[in-house]
Amino acid sequence: MSSKTADIPDPTQVEGAIHPRDTLHLMGQTRAEADFLDAFTSGRMHHGWMLTGPRGVGKATLAWRIARFLLTQPTDDGGLFGAPPPPTNLETDPEHPVCRRIHAGSEPGVFLLKRGLNATETALSQDIRVDEVRKLKSFLHLSAAEGGRRVVIVDSADEMNTQAANALLKLLEEPPPRVTFLLISHQPAGLLPTIRSRCRELRLATLAPEDMAAALAAAGEAVEADTAALAALSGGSVGEAIRLLNLDGLATYEKLVALFGSLPRLDRVRALALADSITGKQNEPRYDLMLGLIELFLARLARAGVAGPPPLEGAAGEAQVIARLSPDGYAAMKWAALHQTLGARARHGKGVNLDPAALVMDMVLEITAAAA
Repeated sequence: MSSKTADIPDPTQVEGAIHPRDTLHLMGQTRAEADFLDAFTSGRMHHGWMLTGPRGVGKATLAWRIARFLLTQPTDDGGLFGAPPPPTNLETDPEHPVCRRIHAGSEPGVFLLKRGLNATETALSQDIRVDEVRKLKSFLHLSAAEGGRRVVIVDSADEMNTQAANALLKLLEEPPPRVTFLLISHQPAGLLPTIRSRCRELRLATLAPEDMAAALAAAGEAVEADTAALAALSGGSVGEAIRLLNLDGLATYEKLVALFGSLPRLDRVRALALADSITGKQNEPRYDLMLGLIELFLARLARAGVAGPPPLEGAAGEAQVIARLSPDGYAAMKWAALHQTLGARARHGKGVNLDPAALVMDMVLEITAAAA
């Protein structure tokens, strides 16, 4: 890798986390794994699979588990000794040559379709372009002579531009033999209907707190934080939980809950300190997180007015604060409308480079007015 591209992040890896190809165990997705295994063992394998669900719940990890599984399964009937017994899970031996090559990024039977570099090779492209799909076509052509199974992982299909999507569609319409396509999609409704129709869906669920703790441990995260709060604020997404941990998101949300807990009386000193904490170029990730957490708090307020306080608290005392601020359906509608308004304002403010502290204070003052 040249020094020019050494600092460009991998678009398929959450910063600070183990790459999905190196995460050997998947937590909380036994149903999706069982559905794939049933199709494999019953001889009803589809050539195209779409792995769907919220961000960070293990879709890429499952894709790489399936790739390891498929490429380590025998492709013949066992000869004189008969066929081996059907597999009962997707586990593979990490010392198998295929698994070792996948870990090293040198397995010739796998192609990862992802965003490439931009025209100047100084940053990642904003989308997956048709040039990347042409590389896939070359891979399929060159690897065909070797025989055996091949796996194509698209991470993520949502990032393909129109030309790339149409080029991939042609491959799905006339799939090469022994090739399995695994398309990772966070928002499948945005994909071409023709692509969706040519794939079988495996939907992954959000993670419960106990699965969250196990998944974070498998991803190399030493977690001492409240995993129930992490599950609540991350929406059961391991990727989002890792972001919360890396950016001290639980502490930030606790400060927000404490600030809003005194409404309609606003502690201006505390509010200004919170707003000032996300200023400066170095705090841009925390700025994004702050805006997201404010929107999340409003969303939880809106839901609580209809369904009651959330079952999992994102911070100590949150349920009591939410119950007081959103006791009924009328309050729910008020908070839902504000959630939409402030969400749009946040996106506009970021788009025009509004001062972060000013934008956050504006949102806090709007919430304070609505609580009066």
